[in-house]
This record gives sequence, C-alpha cells and structure tokens, in this order.
Amino acid sequence: MARVRVTEPAQDELPDPLLSPSTADAGVTSPAPAAAGPVGAAGAFPLPPAPAFGQRSIAEVLTSAAASLGVPGFENKLNLPAAKRVCVVLADGLGRNLLKQKTAHTPFLRSVLQAGQGNVPVSLDSAFPSTTAASLASFGTGLSAGQHGMVGYDVLDPDQDRVVNMLGNWDAGVDPQTWQPFPTVFERAAEHVDVTTVSLPQFSTSAMTQAALRGGRFITGTTSHARTGAAAEAMAGAGPSLMYFYVNELDKAGHRYGSQSPQWEHQLEELDATVRRLHASLPPGTTILLTADHGMVDVPEAQRIDYSAEPELLAGVRHTAGEPRMVHLYLEDGTDDAARTRLLENWRSRFGDRIWAFTREEAIAGGLFGDVRAEVTLRIGDVMIAARDSLALYDTRRVRPTALEVVGQHGSLTKAEREVPLLCFKADGKKAPRG
Repeated sequence: MARVRVTEPAQDELPDPLLSPSTADAGVTSPAPAAAGPVGAAGAFPLPPAPAFGQRSIAEVLTSAAASLGVPGFENKLNLPAAKRVCVVLADGLGRNLLKQKTAHTPFLRSVLQAGQGNVPVSLDSAFPSTTAASLASFGTGLSAGQHGMVGYDVLDPDQDRVVNMLGNWDAGVDPQTWQPFPTVFERAAEHVDVTTVSLPQFSTSAMTQAALRGGRFITGTTSHARTGAAAEAMAGAGPSLMYFYVNELDKAGHRYGSQSPQWEHQLEELDATVRRLHASLPPGTTILLTADHGMVDVPEAQRIDYSAEPELLAGVRHTAGEPRMVHLYLEDGTDDAARTRLLENWRSRFGDRIWAFTREEAIAGGLFGDVRAEVTLRIGDVMIAARDSLALYDTRRVRPTALEVVGQHGSLTKAEREVPLLCFKADGKKAPRG
C-alpha cells in the first residue's frame, strides 16, 4: 500500500471545501439514488455514478465557452450559443439544490431561470471530490481530477511521503506547474482571444492559480462592485473575449454560518445583484454563464466527529487527508488486502449506512476521478470514506480545533454537494461603458 503517516500532521488550516446538508429538503438525509457502480463497492451501497466528464461537468464550461468564441481545439459540449464575448461567473459553493430552494432571494436569477436557455443544460456535475481544489482545477484545465492531479483539499505527495495542501497553504516542496503540468484553457485560448480573470487580489499569484488557472490578464477588486466595474471596463471595446469572474463570499458565509443561515442568504442576494450588474454593464450580446464548483450541506455540531479517537478506524493507517466529508486513508507499506478489508469493515461497522467506504481501485474503476494517470494514482487514498448524510469526520491530530466549527461543508458524492447550476443568458449592456 502507499506510504502514509499520521504522526506528522499535514497543514492544519481550516478546510475550505467541506460537507452535506442537515435538512431533508437539502438533499442529503436521503442520499442520491445510486446508479450502477463497481460491484461490491462501498459495501452494501453502490457508488453513485461518476461525474459526467467530457459531457456535462464543470470541466466542460471553459472549453465550451472557448469553442463558442471560435477558438480552435475546443469542442462546445454544452451547446453554448456562438458569441463574440463570454463572461463565466463562478460562485463558489452555489449548489443547484440551494439555488432552487432560495429563489425568493434571487429575483434576477429567478427571471433567468424562467426564461429558459434552449439546449444548454441547466445543471452540471462537479469534479470528485466535490471540493474547490478538484473542481476549479477541472474548470481551469478541462480535465478530470485523475488527469490534473488535484484529487482533494489535501492529499498525499508520494515523493515526500507527506500530506500537502491544494488550496491556500501549498507545501514549499510542491511546484504547482509540475503537480498540474497540463496547459490551462486560458493559456490555450489566449493565443486567439483576449483572456481575463477578475478576482480577489490574494488569488492573483496563488499556487492554485499557478497550477490550474494561469494564463491571460488578472484584474483584481476587493469588493463585488469593484470587480463588476473592472469587468465592464475590461470588456468595453475589446474584440473576442473570454472572462472568468470569481465570487467567493457565498462559500465563506456557508462554512462559517451554514447554508440555511441569514448570512448565507444575504450573500446569495449579493450574488444576485452582482450578476444583475454584469447583465447591465457588459457589452450587449455578451454571453454570461453562472456556475459553481460544488454545493454545500450543513452539518450539526453533534455530527462533526473526531475519528482519530477511535483506534480501530486507524488500524494500519499511515496518513489521513482529504476533507471531513471525503476522507483519504493511506496505509502503511506492507499492509495486505486482508488488513485493508478489516479497516473497511471497521468503518462500515461504526457508521453503517451513513458512509460509502471503498478502495482506491473501486473509485478508479467507477470513474470517480475520470481517467487516472500513473503519477496521480498514489495521491489517492488506499481507502476512502465519503459521507452519505449530515456527517463530518475529522482527524484532530492534524487539524486545528476551529476546523470543527465549520457548519457548511462539501466534498462527498451526495446530490446536494455534486450538482451545480449552469445559467446561460445574454447581457443587455444598458449601462455598459463605451470603449
């Protein structure tokens, strides 16, 4: 088995992408129907279907947008309308289920949904795990996680035999462009059209950006008003253009307060206003897309469980990684199949139908990571534990106590976490600046 160590903690910053909903109508207490998965995978519960990579996933958004602009080398799998300019708004943490629940807070987006969008799909699959690192990397590269290699919030680096973070706390020993070596959609498209990212200043040179979102111009703004103004100015008078507009406030509110909180609903209203401003200020006819990297579910405090206090759940485990709703367990060298089977049964005995417990081989055979290149295989846990209901699983030896304060979480295979919206409409440009 892959080498795994738990005595040397990985980075212990507060996880960014996490768990599942606490209410039945949030889509988690009754897990999504499980279509055919690998026989015997996850014990009594077959794994849900793999993300629709190559058809209808987060990986097809930018590639389809580039194709709709006429950029060679891309295919318009999402049937987007031909356009001169495209602005892709990615709202971190906006699950489709939540958007449907909260339409009273989104008058503009509700009007877009009611207008329809022809043959453009209204929902997409996130990457697996349903976490920012994996999904944004699929978004930025057009590849599955098994190809780009960002297979969790934090994962094992086999070369260093240590767990490394994939978001805001990259290990100094990991080169982002070696870890994710493929050209991004932005790099490829920038040879043909103007490419711009509009985001927060701290992300302009981040390792995540270098790994999966590099290419084109990077314009910053600290507020949503500043970013919408910058976006309008950048597109005014420009020729063919591809723009990525990132919104993270919704995700932050969800992690801290929960997706059913007034604070989250306020940020949803702010998102609605932001997209409405883009509709009015971008050049007329600009295609605007709204999507997300993952959904979110609320986990009650009593269901945020420290599994490191239960030795039978760590028998033979060298490293733990992932996120509380999708745990990677890496086993000691020399661990045999019988020991791995016992570990799986220990988890199933402890949590029953609250989890999917499966092996690396089952995950790969089930297509959860798409095609997996050889260099990525050992970054994936020997054993994987995914939450099926409102449950979060922590190894408190390697995360700060404040990690257990996170309410809204994601990372698992439930519909609430993995299904994201896709809205497609044209800007009217009534308040667009003149180029």
